[in-house]
Amino acid sequence: MKNTNSKRRNVFLKDAVGRFLRHKVAMVSLAILTFEILVIVFLPMIVKLDPLTSNPGQFAVGPNGQFILGTDDAGRDIFARIIYGGRVSLSVGFVAAFISAAIGVPLGLLAGFYDNMIRGIIMRLVDIFMSFPALVIQLVLVTVMGASAKSLMLVLGFLGWTSYTRLIYSKVLSVKEEVYVEAARATGATNLTQMVKYILPNSLAPVFVTFSFAVAGNILAESGLSFLGLGVQLPTPTWGNMIRDAQTLSTLMYRPWMWIPAGIILVLTVVCINFVGDGLRAALDPKIKI
Repeated sequence: MKNTNSKRRNVFLKDAVGRFLRHKVAMVSLAILTFEILVIVFLPMIVKLDPLTSNPGQFAVGPNGQFILGTDDAGRDIFARIIYGGRVSLSVGFVAAFISAAIGVPLGLLAGFYDNMIRGIIMRLVDIFMSFPALVIQLVLVTVMGASAKSLMLVLGFLGWTSYTRLIYSKVLSVKEEVYVEAARATGATNLTQMVKYILPNSLAPVFVTFSFAVAGNILAESGLSFLGLGVQLPTPTWGNMIRDAQTLSTLMYRPWMWIPAGIILVLTVVCINFVGDGLRAALDPKIKI
């Protein structure tokens, strides 16, 4: 039974990988994201970049030979700030999505497996959390905890678990009725063994899709809060607080280098992550034609 279930998963995984590789838009997006992450992580190790130091006499200077994307009002290198800001924005996106998954997946597994008070309590908590306006709660919690990258990770992660719970809950309801789970139950497997060895591995596929979209959503949320001045505070750069410079009409019209590059990289990143999510969804659902 164990070998049959393992072979079944291997065949599904092989087919899913093949379908994903045939999704051209997702592959191009993945290549762009990979290149972007490599640049953000390794370029500062190769080239000396300083996102915090002001350069005297170089205030709000346009792109030139010394600063390829110009400088901001404080004379700081915009290219360096975009690179280091990408580290913060991507970290918030991925860490918050991981926190949400770490909370939501176990709760969804318990709610789907147990048909008793546990399910009732968990699903009512989901309903309660989903009834609150997310932006308002984010603003309140960030204000109370203090505006920082760690606060954003915790707040966005704690508020994003409900989508994972509902997804896993619905998936577990169907998976636990499969023949291999019933066979495991008949051989005396404990509830924990059934959940961990048989149900959870066969319920996780949709989570990867949700995770990818959650990363994109968290990056946008961080950018929105930073734009409002409630996210990561200056001088620490993020794509959101760099775009915040566009609030002034003079910068918006006469100094586009101060906000357009950050805006472009933000949009490109979110679009690519969403395309990768679409590719994963198509790869994991055989009903979708590629």
